[in-house]
Amino acid sequence: MKKRGAKTRTGPFSIAGMVLDDIPGVMEIERRSFPTPWSESSFRYELLENPYASLFVARADQPPEVIAFASVWVVDDEMKINNLGVHPLWRRKGVATRLLAFLLAFAAGQGCRQATLEVRPSNAAALRLYQKAGFVLTGRRKEYYTDTHEDALVMTCPVSPPGRPPSLAPSDR
Repeated sequence: MKKRGAKTRTGPFSIAGMVLDDIPGVMEIERRSFPTPWSESSFRYELLENPYASLFVARADQPPEVIAFASVWVVDDEMKINNLGVHPLWRRKGVATRLLAFLLAFAAGQGCRQATLEVRPSNAAALRLYQKAGFVLTGRRKEYYTDTHEDALVMTCPVSPPGRPPSLAPSDR
C-alpha cells in the first residue's frame, strides 16, 4: 500500500498527496517547465497503478491552485525523484526548497537511506537547489535526454533518519 504522507501547511501553500483532480494543474506546470513533458497518461499510471510511486502537489489558496508537484519512487531503501516542477508564477519563492525538504522527510519516514535523481547539466536553478539540499554528483548518463541528447547528471543525497530534518541552509528552515 502506498503511503502518501499527511497534508502539511508550509506558509502560503500546503503539500499533500496528488489526486486525479490535480492532473490538469500538474500538466500546465509540466508543459511550461520541461522541453519534453510527461503525458497525462503517465501521471495517471504513476498515480493509480505504479506501486512504487508517490506523487505530491503544493497547493495555494488562489489560482493557480496547484503550484508545484513531485513524483518519486521508493524502492527498498532508496527514493528516486523522477520529476519536480514549480509553476512559473511561484518560482524563486522557496516552493521547490520546501517541496524538496518534504520529499526528503517523506523518504526518511519510508526508511530510505538515500535519495537520487537525474538533472540536466544546463538546468542551473535545479542544480543549485539540489546542491543546497545536500545532493552531490555521483555519475553521468550519456545522452540521457532524447530531445537534446544532453547528458544527465546523477545526484545522490543521504536521507536523515526520521525526526531529524534534512540539512538545508539556515535561511531555508
